Amino acid sequence: MDELEIDAVAEVELDDPVLVEGLPGVGHVGSLAVEHLLEELEADSTLVRRVYSQEFPPQVSVEDGVADLTCAEIHAVTVPDGRDLLLLTGDHQAQTNDGHYVLTDAFLDIAEEFGASEVYALGGVPTGELIEEYAVVGAVSDESLLEELEDVGVEFREDEPAGGIVGVSGLLLGLGGRRGFDGACLMGETSGYLVDPKSARAVLEVLEETLGFDLEYESLDERADEMEEVIGKIQEMEQQQQQQQMDVPTDDDLRYIG
Repeated sequence: MDELEIDAVAEVELDDPVLVEGLPGVGHVGSLAVEHLLEELEADSTLVRRVYSQEFPPQVSVEDGVADLTCAEIHAVTVPDGRDLLLLTGDHQAQTNDGHYVLTDAFLDIAEEFGASEVYALGGVPTGELIEEYAVVGAVSDESLLEELEDVGVEFREDEPAGGIVGVSGLLLGLGGRRGFDGACLMGETSGYLVDPKSARAVLEVLEETLGFDLEYESLDERADEMEEVIGKIQEMEQQQQQQQMDVPTDDDLRYIG
């Protein structure tokens, strides 16, 4: 196998499509969002490309006993009354710095093949604590793109995310911008501890309003309810541990006058 191999699975005609990336990252926010898009728009989607690379982990996925080599997939989606989409998803990112560059260039090449000149990278930005209100933090490849996203509630904060945006999500803006793509990264706030469907929904609602499509969120909300149960159990365990620590007698408690 070569360092990079791209299987052309199908060819479709798209109208001014937008590349939307959702590879695994903080809180799995981006991957959850794109998986939900594929689920909701399945009837109008077609798998068009598989991208194989030695930069992915050396493993296969197994479903019903059948093994498939790790890859990234791009699905074309025709959206009635909205922008057509190229949805990039997969179970892994590259394992090396060079690999991130090689794969990002390949994804942008595919986007150009289908006539895309705009890209949205979806992900999460960690807060380090459980949160109730989910803001969406943004970054763009050019200042001219700020106003439109601010109008739909995206927050642009000075020096955030701290340390910048790593991996494919960051490079889609950096390399894409150098190649003439308009790019934006939409990052839902998330604790960073757990898979976060609520953060994924916050990001999708911004994308929905920006690109002009309509989604239902029942299945994503069900996953959010499941995670709420997990969070509740974690918080209960933490409270029990804190109470146990408070109940442990100190040296002072063990002293008495006799």
